[in-house]
Parts: sequence; structure tokens; C-alpha cells
Amino acid sequence: MTFEITDELNPKDVSDIRNGLLEYNIPRLEDKEPRELGIYHRVNGKIKAGLTGETHGNWLEVEYLWVSEELRGKGIGSSILKKSEEIARERGCRYVFLNTFGFQAPKFYEKYGYKEVFTMQNFPKTGTKHFYMKELT
Repeated sequence: MTFEITDELNPKDVSDIRNGLLEYNIPRLEDKEPRELGIYHRVNGKIKAGLTGETHGNWLEVEYLWVSEELRGKGIGSSILKKSEEIARERGCRYVFLNTFGFQAPKFYEKYGYKEVFTMQNFPKTGTKHFYMKELT
């Protein structure tokens, strides 16, 4: 058996693997309609803060939440996070899942009721990566 090894992913190869996995998964999933979610704050047409993720069944999974340096501390991240939870509830979600590095925002998420469920130590070498969830009420 031979394997091709690469450090540069080809989008078509990634798509082929994803599609193969979806072909297997879709018949077995209760909810076959995940929905992307994007919330953006633009200044003069340029994104200065935002969130991306996906709702799927009972869950909102946050992929990225970012606020530019000049806007941090002004409540924009809090507003975006709260809006994502509101939209998740409207879409029928009961939970939120996200992750953050130790140097990023663990205290921020804890302030808004997120509970740590897992931590990767020594990630990628000496840091930590925290995984959080929150039950939406």
C-alpha cells in the first residue's frame, strides 16, 4: 500500500474526502440541514469584527469570533456573541460549542456562562486550547 503525503492541501482533494464522508454520514444524521452563520461588523466596507459558525440540530458551533485591536473593549465581541446565541435559539439550538487558546479569551467566554469541557495541554507546544459549551436557556 502506498500513500501520498503532502504539506499543501489541494482544495479538490479536501472536497473529495469531505464528500466521501458526507455520503456516509448524511443517511445516518437526524438533522440533514446544517446552516452557516455569519455575523459581521463592517467599518467603511471592511470587516472589523465578526463571528462565523454553523447551526446543526441542537447545536451552534462557533468557528471564529474576532474583534480588531482598535475595537476591543467596546462591547462589540459581547454583542456579537449574544446575537449568535439569539439566532441559535431562533434556529432551535439548545447548546453552543467553541474553542479558544489560553492567550485569547477563556475569561471572556466564562463571563458569559460558558463552561470548560476539555483542555488540550501543551498545544501546540507549550500553550493551552480550551473547549467550551453553553446550554441556551
